[in-house]
Amino acid sequence: MLGTIVRFIVSALVLLLVGYLLPGITVSGFVGALIAAAVIAVLGYIVEAILGERISPRSRGVVGFITAAVVIYLAQFIIPSYLSVSLLGSLLAAFVIGLVDAFIPTELR
Repeated sequence: MLGTIVRFIVSALVLLLVGYLLPGITVSGFVGALIAAAVIAVLGYIVEAILGERISPRSRGVVGFITAAVVIYLAQFIIPSYLSVSLLGSLLAAFVIGLVDAFIPTELR
């Protein structure tokens, strides 16, 4: 349980950082980032369950990268008051989140 909480806090902080540094993505505060992280995690789980493990961003492939960008882009339609993302913003966010995930593996978060 503690690992899940830490994962969402780190994910929210990464979303806040990405929203601050990159154009095309806006996150409404820390609570908004936590909600966005939860929605992105749920959408990612659903997509992974439908399409299989090979599309997971953890696979670090082009398909995983594009899937992560699509999930981030779609999340804004579920929580429009907390997250706003352009197409370019979702691609940049997926790239930065992938870099962070490479250095802080999911198992440690």
